[in-house]
Amino acid sequence: MAESDALPEAPEGFEECKLQLQEKAIAAGVSAKTAKDVMTGVVRLDRVIELDRKQPEFTTTFADYLNRRVNDDRVNKGRELIKEHSALLERVTEATGVPAPYLVAFWGLETNFGSYFGKMSVPDSLTTLACDARRSTFFTEQLIAALRIIDEGAIPVEQMEGSWAGAMGHVQFMPTVFLKHAVDADGDGRRDLWNSLPDAMMSAGRFLQSMNWDGDYRWGREVLLPENFDYSLADGRRIELSKWRELGITDAFGRPLAQEAIPAALIIPAGHRGPAFLAYHNFEVIMGWNRSEFYAIAVGHLADRIAGAGTLQNPPPVDTPSLSRDTVLELQTTLNERGYDAGKPDGITGPATRSAIRKYQSDEGLIADGYPNQELLDGLKVITP
Repeated sequence: MAESDALPEAPEGFEECKLQLQEKAIAAGVSAKTAKDVMTGVVRLDRVIELDRKQPEFTTTFADYLNRRVNDDRVNKGRELIKEHSALLERVTEATGVPAPYLVAFWGLETNFGSYFGKMSVPDSLTTLACDARRSTFFTEQLIAALRIIDEGAIPVEQMEGSWAGAMGHVQFMPTVFLKHAVDADGDGRRDLWNSLPDAMMSAGRFLQSMNWDGDYRWGREVLLPENFDYSLADGRRIELSKWRELGITDAFGRPLAQEAIPAALIIPAGHRGPAFLAYHNFEVIMGWNRSEFYAIAVGHLADRIAGAGTLQNPPPVDTPSLSRDTVLELQTTLNERGYDAGKPDGITGPATRSAIRKYQSDEGLIADGYPNQELLDGLKVITP
């Protein structure tokens, strides 16, 4: 559906929109009974629109993100659950190639090991978003998928609860992902990601397997960089492990890297003062679940900790200030004005902004790590709150 064909804006046209969505669902193969029964009871949730519109005032630092998600309590709980569900997890690993610590890490990050799935009606949330012009096409597809899930008997409509955006169950699958990758692992004839841990874990494994998870390798690893390292190499390029070794990178304990032709990308999420990681193929698979480098590192590090590894050798600095979106906008605008192409200012420190920062830092004789630290902001006279 083109943006010009977006469904009527809520709340004025909400009832009309519901009828149009009901017709679209039936045309897509949902039974008329399910479509009518569900859509008749749907209500608009103002809170969902508020959450969809809400942009965080401050960007989250890597230290804050990681420390909130990978902590001793979660690590210890993950280790307990691996033991408790060892037979199930071994079965999933055998079927999909995904090791148990990763499965449990996803579970821990998504719902804190099943302790909180979200309390919003998925049909209500998705209909509210489908009837809002901003992302109508995407959420119309998700709503129709949710109706198909109800239609197949996976979950009664009154029990289909999830996040405000429609993510569901132990591993927070969106409805379209559920349809493609959810499986009935306990043999009860239903794909139930809410009440069946076997279904949820096997479905998570199948989803990762579909993105070509490589069971022979880990996600990545913490590394140490030599002095005077060329941080422009941390731009997403993938270089063989043996080449990174030649450049002086060691493992987190200072030992030489393996002489292997494994492609790896260097990631420096907190600038030169923080940890550095070499990310392998499975890191990209994790990014296929959630397009956030912070999230992918958290999954990998939590999995390592659950498997018995210790904390990072070089933890991220906790004194790094959170930057407001307005500050990042000002930074991007200033860089562009100085001739450093940061792309269209949007308040998000993405690849173009980091590239512009690196070029400015290099020209100014600073450590060109592409990280917007206080030294950079002071040099550009960008005011922080």
